[in-house]
Amino acid sequence: MRDPLSNKIKNIEPSGIRKFFDIVSEMKDAISLGVGEPDFDTPWHIREEGIYSLEHGRTFYTSNAGLKELRVEISKYLERRFSLKYDQQNEVIVTVGGSEAIDGALRAMIDPGDEVIVPQPSFVSYEPCVVLAGGVPVIIELKEEDEFKLTRQQILDAVTEKTKILVMPFPNNPTGAVMTREDLQEIVDVIIERDLYVISDEIYSELTYCGDHVSIASFPGMRERTIVINGFSKSYAMTGWRLGYACGPRVILEQMLKIHQFAIMCAPTTSQYAAVEALRNGDEDVRKMREAYNQRRNYLMRAFREMGLQCFEPFGAFYAFPCIKEFGMTSEEFADRLLHEEKVAVVPGTAFGTSGEGFLRISYAYSIEDLKEALARLQAFLEKHRKN
Repeated sequence: MRDPLSNKIKNIEPSGIRKFFDIVSEMKDAISLGVGEPDFDTPWHIREEGIYSLEHGRTFYTSNAGLKELRVEISKYLERRFSLKYDQQNEVIVTVGGSEAIDGALRAMIDPGDEVIVPQPSFVSYEPCVVLAGGVPVIIELKEEDEFKLTRQQILDAVTEKTKILVMPFPNNPTGAVMTREDLQEIVDVIIERDLYVISDEIYSELTYCGDHVSIASFPGMRERTIVINGFSKSYAMTGWRLGYACGPRVILEQMLKIHQFAIMCAPTTSQYAAVEALRNGDEDVRKMREAYNQRRNYLMRAFREMGLQCFEPFGAFYAFPCIKEFGMTSEEFADRLLHEEKVAVVPGTAFGTSGEGFLRISYAYSIEDLKEALARLQAFLEKHRKN
């Protein structure tokens, strides 16, 4: 028989995150700090709206782009929080999580051979989605000495005549890095001068700890060349509801909607009704969860300092990215030995790109009790393996 598989898909590595998640799920007494999932339940009033929609038989398809009520609320939210104005009729699409929006944006915009700049370490989906869309990923290695921020010079060094899109993964998973207004201003001129489009993944926009998030789409000249991607998983603890959205220029969104129509039809109806409630009445829930994450972040950073573990201070998302180069192990080896020797699961930095070598991603989207126990085990591991 002929090979039934595509060479393109065979050459894409599976996610490095899931490997450790799968192992720890079957390991007794193990503690996982590896999954980027809030440990909070979805707030009750949001769940209640989902239940209400089911009780009243709202189990039909919505329009392809999403419930009109939800698109209206998304538009209001983005204007209220980030000074972004979008027409709910033609510039907003509700998707199955932010991941579908990333994939759809790339497929709608890329021709074979187009280059896409992908800063790494970053979310695991960007590079494979570029490849699947027929594009060529061009990797920029973000550096700890730059606080894992993207710099003007890095873009200039990466741009060629074939470059079409820049992925902006901030606030960043896995590093927790953020780009301030001043940081963004330095690169906006380059983006416009080189006529680049931007896919800005802002799924962690509500989880920043040193001032409000600033969207690159809010800068003059950037709205018409930016797709903003966001969702409900992180801010509202709605991971399993699988709901995100994309906003941008009509000329791009119309083509994304075409892909969405054929691949998905529409996002889950129950989730959409729940999301309307989240946007209308969920600000206080977000504030409380953000405060809890900040307390955990501060606790984690203090513990790292006490155990002598070098770590850049993250100001966004709910991850820390400590450096483990002093131990003479690869990130994969360190994570594997920590799991089997101390039963603590973390994610090797290389799961987010080769520039993540020498680092680990540790999520603090867990209770203080779990963090305390996991950090005690981590300290025992460090003491055992630290070179004198």
